[in-house]
Amino acid sequence: MSTVNAPAEQRVVFNNIRWETYLALAAEDDRPGKRICYDQGVMEIMSPGMLHENAALLIGRMIDVFTEENSIKVRGSAGTTFKRDDLERGFEADVSYYLTNVDAVRGKDVIDLAIDPPPDLAIEVDITRSSLRKFAIYGSIGVPEVWRYDGQSINVYLHLEGEHYLREDASSALVGFPLDEAERVLDRRHDLDDTALIRAFREYIRQQRSA
Repeated sequence: MSTVNAPAEQRVVFNNIRWETYLALAAEDDRPGKRICYDQGVMEIMSPGMLHENAALLIGRMIDVFTEENSIKVRGSAGTTFKRDDLERGFEADVSYYLTNVDAVRGKDVIDLAIDPPPDLAIEVDITRSSLRKFAIYGSIGVPEVWRYDGQSINVYLHLEGEHYLREDASSALVGFPLDEAERVLDRRHDLDDTALIRAFREYIRQQRSA
């Protein structure tokens, strides 16, 4: 077992954990805020701090504003547990969304990755850098795009094949999403409350649309 403690998040990694043990823990209701990822025997439990949670919520709210203002169909899946029994891999993103595949999961309250697609976009707030290779999990399950916020920048990674991702300058899942402006919003989170930040972001989106 290894532990990483930081103000943003605490991460504990366990080795040689059975798949059945992971499934039981992932199904528990009494683990508020904790995220669990599993990679073929290696399990990470992450307990987010205030910085982590606030950043994740702001990114999610900015995506909500962008999709609403641009009439983009979306279904949020938040931190849903996504898992593949055949791969013995599972993840819980900080935030996740169906975009391209929103119609494929319409009306479904339970997602089965044996027949349903994974979310089109997963957001990872990773201030301390996870010791678990999450991109291998995302890639093997087939998540097309991952955003990683490291406390300063939002980096976009597009799925190539297998477990591999390529860093890009812009999003394919949300074409035109203003990453630079989103980073500026996150940089100001100590100066303004969330409502003021999101109002400013919405105004920016509207100005860009009318320009």
